[in-house]
Amino acid sequence: MIAAPDRTPLTRKFFDRPVLDVAPDLLGRTLVHLTDDGPIELRLTEVEAYDGANDPGSHAYRGQTARNSVMFGPPGHVYVYFTYGMWHCMNLVCGPAGTAGGVLLRAGEITEGAEFARKRRLSARNDKELAKGPARLATALGVDRALDGTDACAPAGSPVSVLHGTPVSADQVRSGPRTGVAGDGGVHPWRFWIADDPTVSPYRAHTPRRRRT
Repeated sequence: MIAAPDRTPLTRKFFDRPVLDVAPDLLGRTLVHLTDDGPIELRLTEVEAYDGANDPGSHAYRGQTARNSVMFGPPGHVYVYFTYGMWHCMNLVCGPAGTAGGVLLRAGEITEGAEFARKRRLSARNDKELAKGPARLATALGVDRALDGTDACAPAGSPVSVLHGTPVSADQVRSGPRTGVAGDGGVHPWRFWIADDPTVSPYRAHTPRRRRT
């Protein structure tokens, strides 16, 4: 008999570690968002690590701005950014305040509240595609900039939390280059995923955007 996922919330201590330790350890954990429709829960299957000032691919590489200020705060907070003028992406802040480490939540399996996620992801051909990619994940969970700065480790009342879930064993974890990251930041094998999981997004190398003529 397979044991049910552990519903104990992860503490701030879990996130107060180097981002490259936290990222693979998030695989198999349960992300919860309490939406106006109802709770949506997701089993994390793919993430990417971003190491602040040490990482040219990080939003925080060149220092603190109004956009990335949450990354410089305490660990365990949610960092949400808007990209390409249309999509939100969700991250979890790691390491001590001032280090600006963060983990991008790239993909997962909706385990509760799929009926709510389907309403937001009408183009998904099946439930495995509901949160297959960072923008799809945020859309399925109803995540937007209003959640930027949310404390996922608050003792009570937070709309976002991360539960212990069922962490995967080391032999199930795969790693490789981050998706769509250009330049020096693109060479790091800091994308982590659960082997053979159907909800993991496909790898895509960075493609420069062409200006419209």
